[in-house]
Amino acid sequence: MAAAHKPRVVLLDIEGTVCPISFVKDVLFPYALSALPATLASEWSTPQFAPYRDAFPPEHAATPEALLAHVRDLMSRDVKIAYLKSLQGYLWEAGYASGALKAPLFPDVAPKIRDWASGGPEGVRVMIYSSGSVAAQKLLFRHTDDGSGGQADLTGLLSDYFDTVNAGPKTERSSYERIAAKYPEVPVGEWLFLSDNVREVEAAKEAGMQSYIVERPGNAPLAEEERARHRVVTSFEEL
Repeated sequence: MAAAHKPRVVLLDIEGTVCPISFVKDVLFPYALSALPATLASEWSTPQFAPYRDAFPPEHAATPEALLAHVRDLMSRDVKIAYLKSLQGYLWEAGYASGALKAPLFPDVAPKIRDWASGGPEGVRVMIYSSGSVAAQKLLFRHTDDGSGGQADLTGLLSDYFDTVNAGPKTERSSYERIAAKYPEVPVGEWLFLSDNVREVEAAKEAGMQSYIVERPGNAPLAEEERARHRVVTSFEEL
């Protein structure tokens, strides 16, 4: 792996890095919206749904209709807020369990995660940092498409998970400093963060991490100036 120091931790973004942006925007989000009305009708007063309902501001948690309208508004504006992410994770859990949802990882991702994680004492720890909740991250990696129509569970290969609740916003340097501080035995320069988002890559580098831009089909095009300032990879096989 060509880098200043061989990474001991690889920190992975999800959307646009390990799976297509279209899976989140065109599959997961619509599934949550389509499943929500029936869930509200059948589970509004149940103990299992209460924590998700009560996490919403009171004015939006007063009635099923108010909550549904608020969720539709937030998702139409792609607002990333913890209580919405938690609810989405709850709705997706049923979809994954039924087989209706399965995460289509890019072909190079699962083999490389296995390679990193199986290296014995010299292996690399693989961790996740996404704006989706930790619960949603675990669901995704527990139900990945193995490429042959089957399902693969990669959670046993992942060492930790970070989101905007336990780490902070992904475009802020302090978030990466907070993540690295959880593992003081690993110098910050021996972390490698991979993301399709230029601002996230820059924040990680400001914190002292190595960080590369991942260019995938469907991602926003990169400016030449961005290519000049950052290393760009199109496959984990390049690492």
